[in-house]
Amino acid sequence: MFQPNNQLTIHPKALSIQDPSGLMHVDQNDSPVIARDDMQNGGFAKAESIVCNSKKLQDDLQMLGLKIQQHENNIKFLKNQKNNLDDCILDMQVILGKYHSSSVPMTENEDPSHIQSEEETIEQILRHEKSAAAILCQLKTRHGSQASHLSLTKDVLGIVATLGKVDDDNLGRLLSEYLGIDTMLAIVCKNYEGAKALELYDTECCINKSSGLHGLGASIGRPLDGRFRVICLESLRPYVGEFLANDPQKRLDLLKPRLPSGECPSGFLGFAVNMIHVDSANLFCLTASGHGLRETLFYTLFSRLQVYKTRADMQLALPCISDGALSLDGGMVRATGVFSFGNREDVDVRFPKSSGMSNLPVNYFETENKIRETKWKKERLLEDIQREQALLDHTKFNFGIKKQEFVKFLAESSSYMTQHQIQAARDRLTPR
Repeated sequence: MFQPNNQLTIHPKALSIQDPSGLMHVDQNDSPVIARDDMQNGGFAKAESIVCNSKKLQDDLQMLGLKIQQHENNIKFLKNQKNNLDDCILDMQVILGKYHSSSVPMTENEDPSHIQSEEETIEQILRHEKSAAAILCQLKTRHGSQASHLSLTKDVLGIVATLGKVDDDNLGRLLSEYLGIDTMLAIVCKNYEGAKALELYDTECCINKSSGLHGLGASIGRPLDGRFRVICLESLRPYVGEFLANDPQKRLDLLKPRLPSGECPSGFLGFAVNMIHVDSANLFCLTASGHGLRETLFYTLFSRLQVYKTRADMQLALPCISDGALSLDGGMVRATGVFSFGNREDVDVRFPKSSGMSNLPVNYFETENKIRETKWKKERLLEDIQREQALLDHTKFNFGIKKQEFVKFLAESSSYMTQHQIQAARDRLTPR
């Protein structure tokens, strides 16, 4: 009887103890699970929002980047078009001789009223009495056209100083100084046979003073003294390339100098070889291979010698000067790293000035109109470049703002994800 009563008294107590403990077990452990689920659901939503915003910002940046590239390509295209127009203008100005030094101050000894003529060039050569050039000039003066039929001179074209003219007297002085007196007085022959006829030798390889130019000089009272320079056209390496289209002077189509930016240097007027006016009789087929004076003689003498308005222009263009340069105010670069400083030297034999209107191209006024039209097109292109540049700057500004926004977003997102990971780690460590 006692034992069952004991059992009865124990079981109700056990039930009364177990039930509350069971309720307490559910209340304490299930509520954190629900909280973690809510946090996880909210975390997923936040993560999805982060991904969505990140993609939108990246798309915006990509779109702005494409716009920047488009504006840059447009500017590059427009600048190429502008450079092409600059080249056309330069070529047409050279054809018309529009590179005068009116904006350049004259030297103290320069007489603006004096213009070098062909007769004066001959007189200057004749003053070098004992030179080979003076003897040839004296022969032509006395015998005229008959001199060209002599066996001694039949293959002689003339003297360097007489084979070219210039449209600007100041430029003629500079080119003459650049070449020097020995080159200006050089005799130009068509071939080596003509050069050999100018000086003969005896059996002991000594100069035969009674033949060639030496004999001719002695016969006219102008004995030849010292060395003289002879240039054989057929032995020269001619220019290989194209000529300017529709140019009666057959000027060479040389690549214009370009700065690292792609622009033609400010103040560039053209190449010296194209600024020489060649008589029509000497433009074509002077050599057996069919080359004229410009692509043989003058290309050899000047190569790609550049001409600029001022020394300042020339100095800024030094990175793209390879074969020397001149400026109309007296500056001179003989080769890369080789300069001629000091006052200019007045060489007493100079190229004559071309005779103005008589040497104008047939389409002179048409070319002038074309220059004006091309300049107008260039001005419109410059306006287009400015507009594109303004659009590019604005787009780059927006890109910078959007990039800062994206960087800030990434920093904030990274901070949130770090905190979320820390909280998740704590939750895993909390006992259930």
